[in-house]
Amino acid sequence: MATIELAGLRKEFDGVTALAGIDLRVEAGEVFGFLGPNGAGKSTAINVLLDFVRPTGGSATVLGYDAQADSKAVRERTGVMPEGYQVYKRLTGRQHIAFVIDSKDADDEVLDPLERVGLVDAVDRPAGDYSKGMKQRLTLAMALVGDPDLLILDEPSTGLDPSGVRQIRQIVREESARGTTVFFSSHILSQVEAVCDRVGILRDGRLVAVDSIEGLRAAAGSEPTLRIDAPGVAESDLTAIRALDGVDRASMTDGHLVVGVADRAKFRVLETLEERGIDVADFETTETSLEELFMAYTEDDR
Repeated sequence: MATIELAGLRKEFDGVTALAGIDLRVEAGEVFGFLGPNGAGKSTAINVLLDFVRPTGGSATVLGYDAQADSKAVRERTGVMPEGYQVYKRLTGRQHIAFVIDSKDADDEVLDPLERVGLVDAVDRPAGDYSKGMKQRLTLAMALVGDPDLLILDEPSTGLDPSGVRQIRQIVREESARGTTVFFSSHILSQVEAVCDRVGILRDGRLVAVDSIEGLRAAAGSEPTLRIDAPGVAESDLTAIRALDGVDRASMTDGHLVVGVADRAKFRVLETLEERGIDVADFETTETSLEELFMAYTEDDR
């Protein structure tokens, strides 16, 4: 069953097209990364899911409900961590969580979500005295109230230190293991890559790619790179390696042999060097990062 389903979703603001007919299906229990440069339409799409913005055309279904006609039912089962949320300065962390528990008619203990985000020691301090990172943690704790079936995280790592970023990853994994669907938007692409099952890339209001990271690499024609510390490689050796099936490039860079190579050809390259009497001191394989893929899908002329 799909937790989120968008069909031909369109939104225009004063003649400007923010969403140009998006089709998307996010399955139950999936961690889905929703990516795009500023102005691509990510926030508009999220706002449609939560009925903060009404679409110009198409439809949005969330947890089996029409996102506009049944928005109350959607919000009751959804935890939201919006970008740039402003906490109530005079209220304590405890009071913030208690308010959400009451509004959702949940049976959570107040300290439980605060403990998950590491704010128990500051539970009775006014949120106005919190650091930026602590406010971000409080917002996440509020989103976790009521064991939501859908968790929408919009730039959840803003203001967090490395420890806080790791904590976000851990919570996302825990929620996914519980069966929660996580819809995740972030500019920290290494974090998205670490936790997401699939990603969708939005560009100028259009969904230009939806796939796993591995699928995006394959679609972009991006092979892993084998970097070999092997002194004494001659031009004739490079020619022999370039002739191997699965090798798309080979060159000497900074004293290392750098080979663009499919997984199946890695050992063939090493065996060829050995057969030609070249000692391999060390080697490593690197893959195209999500950041590099993101740039390819959003900036290249595709």
